[in-house]
Amino acid sequence: MAKTILHKAESRGHANHGWLNSYHTFSFANYYNPERVHFGALRVLNDDKVEAGMGFGTHPHDNMEIISIPLVGDLEHRDSMGNIAIIKKGDIQVMSAGSGITHSEYNKNKDKEVQFLQIWVLPDKKNVTPRYDQVTLNISDRKNKLQQILSPNPNDEGVWVHQQAWFHLGHLEKGTSLDYKFKKPNDGVYAFVINGEVSINQVKLGHRDGLGVWETDELNIIANSEAELLLMEVPMTF
Repeated sequence: MAKTILHKAESRGHANHGWLNSYHTFSFANYYNPERVHFGALRVLNDDKVEAGMGFGTHPHDNMEIISIPLVGDLEHRDSMGNIAIIKKGDIQVMSAGSGITHSEYNKNKDKEVQFLQIWVLPDKKNVTPRYDQVTLNISDRKNKLQQILSPNPNDEGVWVHQQAWFHLGHLEKGTSLDYKFKKPNDGVYAFVINGEVSINQVKLGHRDGLGVWETDELNIIANSEAELLLMEVPMTF
């Protein structure tokens, strides 16, 4: 029998700093919930809105795989490896912090907010050489299907990470039904509804709801409205 954990959007941690409005699915910064520290190797899922021209000043990370998925607007990235880049909807960004990096993130736009998901995955290797990458994917390739955006394999579609993890994005029309088969038998999948309403294994989810599912090998997904969905498959033990 599959195990599930449901995180409704309104149950998330919340911090409004004025320039930054952030919702935390898992414990982060000043939000701590001992029952919501991680889902397997998935450590952080932050839903961030940054005001025009504002952003995160230079700060350090280490031994974490950090993935950014822009939803609205343009996000400018700078790091200690010399990378300067702008990411927007359709782009996926990854940093392997490894032995240590510093970086900053700013809203490139002076007239509108930027919205993005920042996700941290615990790595399967410590102190690797820091790495930065980003890819631009064809958004039409996720219409009524699941587009792979992240994997452990540098030769696969999307970005890659130092962990046995697979992420997919889907943009589903109302009534679309899909099955997702787990890559590995002891994995879990955390589903996050970016927009719209879906049912996963008959559990109804709305805007910004999250559902973790494990001890099963398949998900059935039905779009109850037009919907955008992110699936994150990760090891439950590592």
